[in-house]
Amino acid sequence: MVDVSAKPLSARTAVATGKIRLQPETLDLISKDQIAKGNVFATARIAGIQAAKDAAHLIPLCHTVSLSDVKIDIVTSQGGAEVICTARTVAQTGVEMEALTGVSVALLTIYDMCKAVDKEMTISDVRLIEKTKHAVAAVSLSRRSRVKAHDRRNQNKRRS
Repeated sequence: MVDVSAKPLSARTAVATGKIRLQPETLDLISKDQIAKGNVFATARIAGIQAAKDAAHLIPLCHTVSLSDVKIDIVTSQGGAEVICTARTVAQTGVEMEALTGVSVALLTIYDMCKAVDKEMTISDVRLIEKTKHAVAAVSLSRRSRVKAHDRRNQNKRRS
């Protein structure tokens, strides 16, 4: 594992995408909620979010990151569906692996739920499409301590 302890906290975002080719009949069954295993896209969204949160458990040497937001969007087209995962955090390391894991597991979930009706599904083009990092304002512990002390003094004055 890489030591990131000297790195400052940054607001980080990663966006990953991937595609699954589906037969038109399969898309029709999904849209009518007629897949035997249940609502395909709702299940894929939940699976992708859970996977993004557990990326460090699945990928050796991946840092554990506290995610502040994970979104899974699924866009259908005539040839299948595209899954887009956006992951956000404020941390010392990025969230690319979380976004890529979210996309991958969402796509695998669609595949699993539809495999009984579509033998020609293909997962492709899983990739990172965006990665951002922005500095965040740091509040020193001494400043934070001074603010708390000031607040306590004001509370004590009001009680008097």
